[in-house]
Amino acid sequence: MLAATAVRTDPDDPLGGLEVGERPEPDPRPDWVTVRLRAASLNHHDLWSLQGVGLPADRLPMVLGCDGAGIDEQGNEVVVHAVISDPDFRGDETLDPKRSLLSEVYDGTLADLVSVPRRNLVPKPAQLSFEEAACLPTAWLTAYRMLFTQAAARPGQTVLVQGAGGGVATALVAIGRAAGLRMWVTSRDAGKRERAVELGAEQAFESGARLPERVDAVMETVGEPTWDHSLKSLTQGGTVVVSGATGGHRAVTDLRRVFFLQQRIVGSTMGTRDELGRLVRLMAETGLRPVIDSVLPLEDALTAFRRLQDGDVFGKVVLTRPAAP
Repeated sequence: MLAATAVRTDPDDPLGGLEVGERPEPDPRPDWVTVRLRAASLNHHDLWSLQGVGLPADRLPMVLGCDGAGIDEQGNEVVVHAVISDPDFRGDETLDPKRSLLSEVYDGTLADLVSVPRRNLVPKPAQLSFEEAACLPTAWLTAYRMLFTQAAARPGQTVLVQGAGGGVATALVAIGRAAGLRMWVTSRDAGKRERAVELGAEQAFESGARLPERVDAVMETVGEPTWDHSLKSLTQGGTVVVSGATGGHRAVTDLRRVFFLQQRIVGSTMGTRDELGRLVRLMAETGLRPVIDSVLPLEDALTAFRRLQDGDVFGKVVLTRPAAP
């Protein structure tokens, strides 16, 4: 099968370890199923894997990719949930200490085929294309959990998204707008601020700008460069939800502000299969669709990775495979 594989890792030259070529098909496992993928989308997780973050040398080669949609062995159109939990774990699988994501321990979705536990499949509604569905299991699921599970955001509240343009940020704006939230964004890039407003953000500000009023919740994926601004922008009793730190993770926190204003700092990682199912239904019933930056064939994975690495994207980069003959 064709696959985009990490054959070595290098923090300084991650794309030097990416190989697009033939790989063995997945071996069958009890209670696992094989999905023939039609589309898969890229995440920063894939670049971090090529840098060696969470992917030690003894697990190489590893097929990359967390997100995918395709056809299962019974001919059903499905979305793949990327969180692989222990089969004996009960409850929120993101809290399973033994959990992993596809492409960390088990081969991922940037391939013709992927094998996952049967419980990791969510039916794909006919209203969603394979390309649209393949955008949901990581960035869009992360956004859904941040807004509704971790921040418990309610219609009419104001939510600030730090760093417009990335997959999670665009998902936050679109989902929040559809749910009746006032979505504000920040970005250093005027073009990305403009596109965020076109997507549904009520207002867009330069990074670090003083806001007209404090917000009920802040969605933080940038980290160190925006952290102080996030806390200063948050109202009393508000919540900062952190799901990433693409700009650096060693942020300084003024704890006096946190305890005096009773601010909440909540971490968030991915989401559950049940949350993915609710997200998929939300998309189908409301007509909401993910923002897709570009669609390329899997053979052009290196070009797609370069786009992601350069940061010149707005929304998701998707790789596709043809239907089986």
